[in-house]
Amino acid sequence: MIEFSQRNSRIWSRLGPSGALGVAALELAKRNASVLMLTADLCFFSGLERFKNEYPDRIYNFGIAEQNMIGAAGGLAKEGFLPFATTYASFAASRCADQVRVNMSYMKLPIKLIGLTAGLAAGILGATHMSLEDEAWMCALPNITVISPADGMEIVKCMLAVSETNEPTYIRLTGTMDASIVYREDYPYEIGKAVRLETGEDICIIAAGSMVSESLKAAKLLKEEGISCTVFNMHTIKPLDSSVIERARKEYSMIVVVEEHSVNGGLGSAVARYLAKENRHPPLLNIGIPDFFPHAGDYNYQLEQCGLTAVQIKNKIFQFGKENKIHRKYSGG
Repeated sequence: MIEFSQRNSRIWSRLGPSGALGVAALELAKRNASVLMLTADLCFFSGLERFKNEYPDRIYNFGIAEQNMIGAAGGLAKEGFLPFATTYASFAASRCADQVRVNMSYMKLPIKLIGLTAGLAAGILGATHMSLEDEAWMCALPNITVISPADGMEIVKCMLAVSETNEPTYIRLTGTMDASIVYREDYPYEIGKAVRLETGEDICIIAAGSMVSESLKAAKLLKEEGISCTVFNMHTIKPLDSSVIERARKEYSMIVVVEEHSVNGGLGSAVARYLAKENRHPPLLNIGIPDFFPHAGDYNYQLEQCGLTAVQIKNKIFQFGKENKIHRKYSGG
């Protein structure tokens, strides 16, 4: 039985999202004989090398043929297997668009599609491997659950949780190796239920994926300015935990959404749609990747280029509060 401990949390953080995926895959194979792993020539980059060695008859490599992989995943699901299909998030969303729409959305087959290097993690390879719009595409399709885990421990918990459902699911893995740790010990994880990580009085920050850790750092910086923040990890993008947004609408002077995704069509758009139904709500600031293709570069450079470092997030929140005259603290009064 896998152990959710501080030690493992550190290990999974060092391994990065793919390493955590590999750990979860081994645990799933022990628990469920119907679990299969599928890859599009990315066995190593999916963290599945050990799985391949221990369960060679339960992993299928389709080569650079992602569409075929999703089609085969549909057939395997129809035969009672539980297929986890892995590829770069940019290919999972755009290259496989028709197959995802038909097999997962329309036919409701319980395929678990895992988008590796979502957001900017593979940005060194240029725009073709950046995944800035995958969340928007997946959320637009009926019947698909969309999840963006915050760190290694949550990736493992997410994988175990989705294996217990019959829902077609897209798991969006952001970040790189040596990722920041959000959870250092065990905690209750539930699909569709956000987790409050920090409690404050002035601002409600709602974040997902890699931006959860950056938002926690930004909240700490804001606290030094006398501004207290509540921080929620909205790991499930669809279905959205609307109770968190309803609470934020009533209790805070500002709502901030932070995501490693385009500002169009992602978590920020989902929160905005909910607030648009209400007569009154506080100002909403959506911090994400602007409407452009960033220049190629390493991950830290990409985050800075897109304004997604903790310091940049803190400055944007502070400036937004000042411009909207939300609270005297934002003007130094």
